[in-house]
Amino acid sequence: MDEIENLKEIILKEYPRLNKESKFKFSCHKGISCFNKCCSDVNIFLTPYDVIRLKTRLNISSQEFLDKYTFLPIDEKQNHPVVMLKMESDENKSCPFVGDNGCTVYEDRPWSCRMFPLGVASPKDAGKHGEGEFYFILQEPVCKGYEENKDWTVAKWISDQSIEEYTEMGELFKDISLHDYFKKGKQLEPAKQEMFYTVCFNIDKFREFVFESSFLKRFIVDEKIIGRIREDDKELLIFGFNWLRYCLFGEETMKVKK
Repeated sequence: MDEIENLKEIILKEYPRLNKESKFKFSCHKGISCFNKCCSDVNIFLTPYDVIRLKTRLNISSQEFLDKYTFLPIDEKQNHPVVMLKMESDENKSCPFVGDNGCTVYEDRPWSCRMFPLGVASPKDAGKHGEGEFYFILQEPVCKGYEENKDWTVAKWISDQSIEEYTEMGELFKDISLHDYFKKGKQLEPAKQEMFYTVCFNIDKFREFVFESSFLKRFIVDEKIIGRIREDDKELLIFGFNWLRYCLFGEETMKVKK
């Protein structure tokens, strides 16, 4: 985790800043010499929406996905659980979703894979350096895609890679994971840590909590919302973020029945 923080500091201080209209050259395809190499021995933090898309793509439960494809790094500095993609145990530490022809879950690949070779510094990160959000090119020595003669703007790349929906859901997650509660140095007790993990990453278990406990008898939830969250994982996740605001931080995002 310290290495990641050090890299973040270097990026914020030294990397050229790009905006939506900035141009760059990049292309990744099977004929390039580095094809698939960037998908090995890499740290990929999964967002809650990443997990939903991947477990749906694989047609397995969120619990099965978490057990088979992820691990939880342990760091005393963490305010809440985070989930990382587990690499294979082969010599190259390959991504479990990469085959000879590339990514086997390409349409549902994680946010960080979609963004590459771009990175983004949010206002929460960049603000202390006197700037708002900006983009930058990730410097990966193994990658030859930078040498390809295909022109992009940042905005065109974001559109082409279908990043908007991932970013939208990611911002909702940031509102929880970077909440002022944590900035004040407060820590979640074990039961609340478990609830954070369940809502954010084990969406099927959270659905059981909502529909198979006394939850709906204790809280006022609109019937239309109940219908949506019963079937739609994305809607349930958005609902779950509001629940976390209530049960973790004491915000008035839920109404208790009299």
